[in-house]
Amino acid sequence: MDKPPAGPQQVQIQIDATDAEGIYSNLVLLAHSSSEFIFDFARMLPGVPKAKVYSRIIMTPQNARSLLRALEAKIDAYEAQFGKIRVEGDAASNRDIGFKSS
Repeated sequence: MDKPPAGPQQVQIQIDATDAEGIYSNLVLLAHSSSEFIFDFARMLPGVPKAKVYSRIIMTPQNARSLLRALEAKIDAYEAQFGKIRVEGDAASNRDIGFKSS
């Protein structure tokens, strides 16, 4: 007789000092096929017409969906603590500032 699955297992994560420093990215390029999502994390610099990809992450669709959910939860927590994140081009971010003639 099979045992019912135990609760979630704890996973130990190891990161070496070099990877812990991280890589800055201000641009992500996304692609997908029927079996995977590809995230190319790049950096654009002012005045430079090319962006360089520093890291490519390939995930299954299921893991990409899990990433989306985890990211949404972290953004919600961030906004609860620090306020709404403004994104350039969002209608909510474009406030009327200055004098108006009537």
